[in-house]
Amino acid sequence: MNRTLAPLRGPAVTPRGGGEPALIAVAHGSRDPRSAATMAAALAEVAAARPDLTVRLAFLDLSAPSVDQVVDDLAAQGHTEAIVIPLLLGNAFHARVDLPALLADAGRRHPRLQLTQADVLGADPRLIDALADRIVAATSDQPFADHIPAHLFGITGCLPGALGVAEGHAGSLGVAVAAVGSRHAAANGRTAAVARRLAARTGVRTEMCFATVEPGISGAIDRLRARGAEQIVVAPWFLAPGLLTDRLVAAAPDVVHAGVIGAHSALTDVVWARYDSSIAAELELTA
Repeated sequence: MNRTLAPLRGPAVTPRGGGEPALIAVAHGSRDPRSAATMAAALAEVAAARPDLTVRLAFLDLSAPSVDQVVDDLAAQGHTEAIVIPLLLGNAFHARVDLPALLADAGRRHPRLQLTQADVLGADPRLIDALADRIVAATSDQPFADHIPAHLFGITGCLPGALGVAEGHAGSLGVAVAAVGSRHAAANGRTAAVARRLAARTGVRTEMCFATVEPGISGAIDRLRARGAEQIVVAPWFLAPGLLTDRLVAAAPDVVHAGVIGAHSALTDVVWARYDSSIAAELELTA
């Protein structure tokens, strides 16, 4: 049996004691081995946060283990319930079609194992703060670091609203937020909200760009410079490095490139929030 549940709004619930569902975190997968290694490190932190629960990593494609392999293994071990967390930053084809189809097939193979798909990670505010952390880390050893007001970023818990700093006035820094990109303009529009939210939370000038579609990185850099930015940082809205992040570096080799989100306490928090919300949703359905 498999279900797809959106998380409940509001505070996270306390996990049920005893016999809690396993957590299957499903990443995209890549031919680049750095991607799987990064996601494995991130999931190690997720598992360490709740060592009493079963946490497994699976991939949609190109990397191992596959979703089928992990589900089959959990069923063989006698698990009767698992929460499936898509480690995806957008709610596109993989989350809406690919993964539900895989889980439906798995449910037919293992009717005694209930598989519940949670919501994607999405543009959660905690992940946007993690992106700000990566920007600060990337600029800390740069010659212009002293001119960037790092206290604006989420690493201190201080936001511009509390400091009276208006958007676009964080020194001379400009940030090009770079995501994968989609053939669907509506999906790109939703992703573009990440750059706006980063600007709102930090006061830094931002522009959105994509690795596979327009607007591309060169246009974003030009727009930032036209807005007065003297130092440019590319902030990849990616969980792991790979061919596309390499493409971004190659397309703009003369600017600073921040690291991917990767293993980060914010990612751990969001994964467990999705898990807890799915359990709460199930409890509401059965109440």
